[in-house]
Amino acid sequence: MSYVWFGIILVSAVVIYTQHQRIFKLLKQSQNTSTKKMTLIRTIFDLEIGDIVQHLDVDWVVEGKLTYQVGAYYWYEYLLQNKDKIAWLSVEEDERVEVALLEPINQLDVSKDPPPQLNFEGETYTCIDSGKARMTRTGLTMKRAAEKCQYFDYKGTGEKVMSVEVWDGDIEVTVGEKISPRSLTILPGDGKTVYRD
Repeated sequence: MSYVWFGIILVSAVVIYTQHQRIFKLLKQSQNTSTKKMTLIRTIFDLEIGDIVQHLDVDWVVEGKLTYQVGAYYWYEYLLQNKDKIAWLSVEEDERVEVALLEPINQLDVSKDPPPQLNFEGETYTCIDSGKARMTRTGLTMKRAAEKCQYFDYKGTGEKVMSVEVWDGDIEVTVGEKISPRSLTILPGDGKTVYRD
């Protein structure tokens, strides 16, 4: 008789253990799925390679990211590409979030020590900030390969902006305008470059 009770207890223990393992496995799968879903929610502060940034009916693909650091202050620039067109999405948060979309130009001859004012296509831009920043990079960043750069930020009329950056002697000039973060739609990618192998 004691063997019968022992057998019943043993079978019950095996069933309970099996059910417990099955429930634990289902809970773990559920947590992994919700974690994956959470990581697919992107903001302008954590864009990744392969994400799509939509602006004015244009789909830009994130191909690279630069993180600028001056002391404890950080800001980001994302290299965006749409077919053969390149742009930089600048994102910073000081007293408020500021976003600008700028395109590289080579029509302006600028020295390594840019003047307080620059003229481009009939617009006068005035330097409002300058300094040196350290960087970290992810993905494609074009000629921006140095560990530090000098930057010069210019403002034109309205929302027009210009940026001059000196990278180990290489000068890059970008021109664009400040845009509302709400004008952007972000679609998470798969973490892979679209335009580069």
